[in-house]
Amino acid sequence: MPSTLLKNFIHGRYVDNTDNTRFDVINPSTGQVIYAVESACENVLEQAVRSAQEGFKIWSKTPAIERARILHRAANILRERNDELAKIEVIDTGKPWQEAVEVDVQTGADAIEYFGNLCPSMMGEQQSVGNDFFYTRHEPLGVCLGIGAWNYPLQIACWKAAAALAAGNSMIFKPSEETPRGASLLAEVFIQAGVPEGVFNVIQGDGKVGNYLVEHPAIAKVSLTGEVGTGKKVMAAAAGTLKKVTMELGGKSPLIVFEDADIDEAVTAAMLANFYTQGEVCTNGTRVFVHQDCYDTFMERLLIRTRDNVIVGDPLNPATNLGALISENHMQTVLGYIESGKNDGATLAFGGERIKPDGCENGYFVGPTIFTHCTDDMRIIREEIFGPVMSVMTFETEEEVIQRANDTIYGLAAGIFCTDIRRAHRVIAQLEAGICWINAYGNSPVEMPVGGYKQSGIGRENGIEGLKSYTQTKSIYVGMDKLEGPF
Repeated sequence: MPSTLLKNFIHGRYVDNTDNTRFDVINPSTGQVIYAVESACENVLEQAVRSAQEGFKIWSKTPAIERARILHRAANILRERNDELAKIEVIDTGKPWQEAVEVDVQTGADAIEYFGNLCPSMMGEQQSVGNDFFYTRHEPLGVCLGIGAWNYPLQIACWKAAAALAAGNSMIFKPSEETPRGASLLAEVFIQAGVPEGVFNVIQGDGKVGNYLVEHPAIAKVSLTGEVGTGKKVMAAAAGTLKKVTMELGGKSPLIVFEDADIDEAVTAAMLANFYTQGEVCTNGTRVFVHQDCYDTFMERLLIRTRDNVIVGDPLNPATNLGALISENHMQTVLGYIESGKNDGATLAFGGERIKPDGCENGYFVGPTIFTHCTDDMRIIREEIFGPVMSVMTFETEEEVIQRANDTIYGLAAGIFCTDIRRAHRVIAQLEAGICWINAYGNSPVEMPVGGYKQSGIGRENGIEGLKSYTQTKSIYVGMDKLEGPF
């Protein structure tokens, strides 16, 4: 049984719900319940909205330089608590310790620091119109709703909160019910840093809880990180009150390796783009297109390195570099896709099985999996798997691979490896994806706006674009000449 009970965090403290509705959270690496969570009832949800409205009144009037100082303190606290918070992320998500301790908390702190730095630099414009002039102001929207995913719980909460709070908004955040602790701990950090009560509240629960707030007239904006189906439902619900929306959704991204690429570096990219965080990354380059002239070399080195270098095991072991999938249901989904690949005629070149590491026999582990001889119409090529499953295909011409890479409903990310700089920029300009890499993969610094084309999303997070998306522009026309009219 769980040793603790996690409650909803509203107005600087944890509050009780009134209907005693709870759900359990399971450690993916052991299959055991680790704690219970109180789901937000309607009373708690309305309390969260009222609190956020009160917090907004204070925070939106707080001078930008003071908001910046507070956010910087929050970033420093996160860094001081890095190892503690990283361990919680590992236990909740099943990802390896070596990833969480280097990436999850630190990049979240980076985001808060970055947007804190932008606070005092938010400026409008001024332009003369004859003797008159107008100017603009970037004003906060009000109460914003953030909905997080389970693969990077703390980082995503930081990304959304950092931009929203820097712009002067308050935020209600709903984490995934599978990884609810990170956002609550972030709320504690914000209070410790001096963020006023109500500016960042955390409510817990499933999609019904989120939908209640998506439809709530007091919510000005919804920012969702999730899968495409969820995004469509959220966008439809938000349309009833014409809320602003930002959607960072799924993908089936291409990774293209040309014949002049550094093959060892391309193999590194392919492994990062498929096995990092057990493949549970929305930008992953799961369709690996390799030019036929270097295919044999690429595959030889890929299979050797996968066999020798991928270590599946207890995520808390620093040597582990491939952890557990988030849930038993998701593990079965991934295994189902592997069976589909085999049934459709793809060649299983490596892996494809559930793994039961010592000490974690009941965990949800799937070993690194590589398919070859794939065709563009297979399910493993068309649909997002969100697991450690790589599909490798060959191509002959630049024109061919561009067409095939773009032949998808998704458009989140894309990467290419080649040494011909002209080809690199020529090809990347033709790929229908919002996040692209040349001779790199997966890097996503907070300074860089991220988001998708087509059904992979709407709007951008991070960067200056991300900050502006949490503001609305007010234009003020100032008449310097005497007003005249026909009346």
